[in-house]
Amino acid sequence: MQDTAKVPGKPDGDGPARRPLVDEQLADELLGRARGEGADLLGPDGLLSQVTRALLERALAEEMTGHLGYEKHDPAGRGSGNSRNGSTPKTVLTDIGAVDLAVPRDRNGTFDPRIVRKGQTRLEGFNERIIALYARGMSTRDIRAHLREMYGVEVSPDLISRVTDAVLEELAEWQSRPLDRVWPVVFIDALMVKIRDGVVSNRPVYLAIGIDCDGAKQVLGLWVGPTTGESAKFWLSVLSELRSRGVADVCIVCCDGLTGLPDAIGVVWPQAVVQLCVVHLIRASLRYASRKYWVPLSRDLRPVYTAADEAAAAAALEDFAAAWQDRYPAIIKLWRAHWAEFTPFLAFPPEQAALKVLYLAVRNLEELRSPHAGIRSSGWKQALQAFTIYFEGRIPTP
Repeated sequence: MQDTAKVPGKPDGDGPARRPLVDEQLADELLGRARGEGADLLGPDGLLSQVTRALLERALAEEMTGHLGYEKHDPAGRGSGNSRNGSTPKTVLTDIGAVDLAVPRDRNGTFDPRIVRKGQTRLEGFNERIIALYARGMSTRDIRAHLREMYGVEVSPDLISRVTDAVLEELAEWQSRPLDRVWPVVFIDALMVKIRDGVVSNRPVYLAIGIDCDGAKQVLGLWVGPTTGESAKFWLSVLSELRSRGVADVCIVCCDGLTGLPDAIGVVWPQAVVQLCVVHLIRASLRYASRKYWVPLSRDLRPVYTAADEAAAAAALEDFAAAWQDRYPAIIKLWRAHWAEFTPFLAFPPEQAALKVLYLAVRNLEELRSPHAGIRSSGWKQALQAFTIYFEGRIPTP
């Protein structure tokens, strides 16, 4: 269904904002009348329901006038071959609850309204509300209870399934959309979600998040991990899918030691640099420590991952080990075990702010778990210079 409503006061393009359709004077008048008659704001007979009903019925009446070609009670309609023929009761579900309408009829049965179409029982916003609740992980039972409590409407589990299934086609189209040929940085991460497959269990959903040559962050795809755990075969399938959608080259792939992933990257994008995500490495370090030591640990680790080169980073790690070896030897062992995957970014020239190149998107990692395409990375122009110099000939020029 097309959304025929416009947002009051919303500017079209770059033009000036229009005046609100409902100004303060009209709003005060409506609220005053509601209070005077003891009416609630919400509920089946509340102010918002009555306003919605009045507007929809008025719009339907105007549609009928356009269909017949003459106003109600206009003598011009005599002998026209068609006329108004009362109304049919109809209940539609809206964002503010169920609204009872009187839908006008014509004698010939040819009136096909567009505001509230024949057979339509839900306005567009109501479907979007269901999808929004579903996207937040609410179960069908929880969604029904929420709609019942908030809007006083009872919806069936089948209705919720039909509404949410409507996005599957859109999801398939999004998952197969063409992608840019070159991506300076791609982050691969996992989220644990509850998935029902006979029984409800925690399963990983892997995300590929890219920064394009304009510095915009985009989710390239989502994949549910196999029950047997990730493997080189699984990752080869995922990365080959991205390559088939147009991703021919990635400069840096930042990931978190996922089994088989580095080998698959070497096959699909042999020139890519595989970089262990420092944010994950820091989080893994803090898991060994009592919370009261998180601040000093983070402070003492900072010289390691902000070092100008590998030699300086190695020296900083030795200083860290001298301070924390007795209390947290497992943290030092963790960094030494992953040193080869941690150090690739240190090869970047420090004068080009290479550290920023790798962590522009990571500093807001929580946002990246549900990113919006087109969000720009601050400082990208400087980072792009580093990529153009270090990965010579691989970054497209305008």
